[in-house]
Amino acid sequence: MRRTGTTRRGALLAAGATAGGLLTACSGGDDGGADDPGSAAAVRAEKALRVRSTRTSRELLRQYDAVLELHPDQATRLTPLRDSVALHVTALSPPPPEKDGSGKPKPSPSASASASASASPDGAPVGDVGGAGPTPFVPADPGKAVRELAAAERRSADAHAEALVHAPPELARLLASLAAAGAAHSYLLTKGSSS
Repeated sequence: MRRTGTTRRGALLAAGATAGGLLTACSGGDDGGADDPGSAAAVRAEKALRVRSTRTSRELLRQYDAVLELHPDQATRLTPLRDSVALHVTALSPPPPEKDGSGKPKPSPSASASASASASPDGAPVGDVGGAGPTPFVPADPGKAVRELAAAERRSADAHAEALVHAPPELARLLASLAAAGAAHSYLLTKGSSS
């Protein structure tokens, strides 16, 4: 006598067919996006978002450098946080251009625009931000300077959190991590200044 109703084998076959159909639908028609104008626009948008986020972190790094220059007695407390922000700048900088088979960089139409807006990955010091603007104002009181640095960390964390909404998944994860780090830095700076 044959069973009626749903059997385990029938359910597994149906689930497998559904999963196979979904995988086929997700991967259909993708040729790498080489000729897709939408893909080129997405790449340009990601690069612009990286440049803005890098600029935000560079400004924070400049603030750290200015505080450390005026208040070297705060170096023990601020240097690890400053070094972390320097790593954020490095992580956010657009990746170096792809290389062709001979080891030379592939030409890219947007490479000149992104190179002028971001740090060059050829070994320039991370703290060297060139003509990024005037030196940030630093209060003469070390406690107030650290509090303003904590506020700058909060602004940076907020900017990264706002930017991640518009970012592709990989960049969004990086921005979320940087926003969390900025919030933690702000907490550490305010917790330490209240004691």
